[in-house]
Amino acid sequence: MTAKSMNMSPRMGQRIGRRMSPRHELSLKSARKLLTPLLTELPGSPPLRRWLTRALGAALAAAAYLLCLPWDLRNRPETPGAINETSPVTALGITALAVSMLSLAAYFGFRDRLGLALLLVAGPPATLMYVSFDSHPEPDASVWPLAWGFFVLVMGAGVLAVAGFARLFRDSEA
Repeated sequence: MTAKSMNMSPRMGQRIGRRMSPRHELSLKSARKLLTPLLTELPGSPPLRRWLTRALGAALAAAAYLLCLPWDLRNRPETPGAINETSPVTALGITALAVSMLSLAAYFGFRDRLGLALLLVAGPPATLMYVSFDSHPEPDASVWPLAWGFFVLVMGAGVLAVAGFARLFRDSEA
């Protein structure tokens, strides 16, 4: 059946054919759009999409911290009255947090500025760790500011290293 036998113009047949085409062709365009740099994503468009992407990244970093580490990070006695203490942090939690943060760092390092990648990926976990340490005061000598500073430096250095490495790939393709 052709467009002439159905009393349609050839142009109308093309439009119907376009509507019935599979949608898998759009997925390649949307995948490219997810990897375009945020600064040049849509020239002349409002920056709402860029800031929503950045807010989602910060929310994902905070959610990864909250899901992977317990809120109270203080050491606890293994049994009541025991001298030995144990940490509530597990190796699986630290590994999951590191993988998720480094993945976010690679994504935002590829798409955005290094400073913003640092703030978006390492900022929320550092803030949550500070609030966690500050909300559970130690009865003994408090060393949590040193621990917090050390962990923030490690997180920040890791995020900057991975974001900088991912940025090299953006420059070679641009």
